[in-house]
Amino acid sequence: MKGFLVIFFTQQNRRYQGKMLGDWIVDVAKEMGLRGATLSTGIEGFGHTGRLHSSHFFELADQPTEIRMAITEDEFERLFKRLEVEEISVFYIKTPIEMGFVGKQAT
Repeated sequence: MKGFLVIFFTQQNRRYQGKMLGDWIVDVAKEMGLRGATLSTGIEGFGHTGRLHSSHFFELADQPTEIRMAITEDEFERLFKRLEVEEISVFYIKTPIEMGFVGKQAT
């Protein structure tokens, strides 16, 4: 099946509607019935401003965060229509992929 790998990049301390932005995006994906989303935190990174974001011993809120989704074109269109009406700004990349299952599926 053809689709897209969509990766959103943010920081753990960004919040939207009372939740961490990464958690909010995952919740929206689940609410919309998308096939899945993975939220990961990184150790260190920097964005377009050049400011370093990292996990510190005392402060973990500035950790870089990624939300990854393998979704169909229809799911992409629905998700981005939803995100466009919200008052957020989040960087993303979108890469065409082929996706599917291999081996015996669990029941």
